[in-house]
Amino acid sequence: MEGNGREIEPGQPWEVDLFRPEDAPGVARLFLSVYGEGYPIRTYLDPERLIRENAAGRIISSVARTPKGDIVGHNALFNSAPFQGIYECGAGVVHAVYRGGAGVFTRLVAHGQDVGAREFGVRAIFGESVCNHVFSQKMCHNLGWTSHALEVDLMPAAAYVKERSAPGRVASLVDYVTISPGPHKVFLPGAYEASLRFLYSGLDDQREFLTSDASFPIGSKTTIRTQSFAFARVARCAVPESGVDFAGIIEKEERDVLAQRPVVIQVWLNLAEPWVSAAVEILRAMGFFFGGLLPRWFDTDGLLMQKIIGEPCWEGMQIYFDRAKSLVDMVRADWKETAGK
Repeated sequence: MEGNGREIEPGQPWEVDLFRPEDAPGVARLFLSVYGEGYPIRTYLDPERLIRENAAGRIISSVARTPKGDIVGHNALFNSAPFQGIYECGAGVVHAVYRGGAGVFTRLVAHGQDVGAREFGVRAIFGESVCNHVFSQKMCHNLGWTSHALEVDLMPAAAYVKERSAPGRVASLVDYVTISPGPHKVFLPGAYEASLRFLYSGLDDQREFLTSDASFPIGSKTTIRTQSFAFARVARCAVPESGVDFAGIIEKEERDVLAQRPVVIQVWLNLAEPWVSAAVEILRAMGFFFGGLLPRWFDTDGLLMQKIIGEPCWEGMQIYFDRAKSLVDMVRADWKETAGK
């Protein structure tokens, strides 16, 4: 049944295509049929808003459509990083009677990468492959994406109650694929030079590596933008520019964020800054630890640092590929070091 009581006939042929305005009511009914009214991203429940966002290119929806016009699958590329030229892949959903090996979801993701990204000038795509199962990890790998970061305890177990697949908070691997190359210089902080060189060895783009050994420039100022996600209990602080005031700014930001009782605090630093190592050391002294590489995050590359309030749920992770296992080991080792374990 769809959200308005209309039945979707099983077994119809389907094709994957870019979103059309007339698809919007079917997309909303699809999300309602799977998630109900509680789905947190209201755009996908509001046909008019979904039409506007697709028309503006802020969302690039791929849909699985039957000859009758029924929408049986949806996935999107959308802006969520500081640089608007890279898009996150998500908001994927398949109607209950079209699951189970039909390949709808994989086709939707591939279509976004091959068609949507090309038509809308996307520079790179990333996705968050959850670690409470290995399906999305395998799919991203098969599409040519590579794991570059690990977001520890990103999502609450409550998000997976229906499928009963998460005894604790769920980590995500951040997987990337480059669409349009963007070579540039990056500065490697001493604490993470070896880890970053390992991650860069799998990047499908070119970089020039330099050592980050500079001090904050005199008179430089920090720019920071923080977003909080109440349901997930996650706060994210984007720092495209760090300056001599970084320690005071980030300490104040953390105090303000902690008042909202997050479980996870992430900080994104800019690896194009020669003094990024100085910012890294301030964060490590505050208990932040390594998360990984964020290619093209600011158009230049970013570095993920993160802090978990409490004990991270390490044991619940299911990791399929060796590269990702090595990444988890690096992240966990730095957590132990910064936490004094």
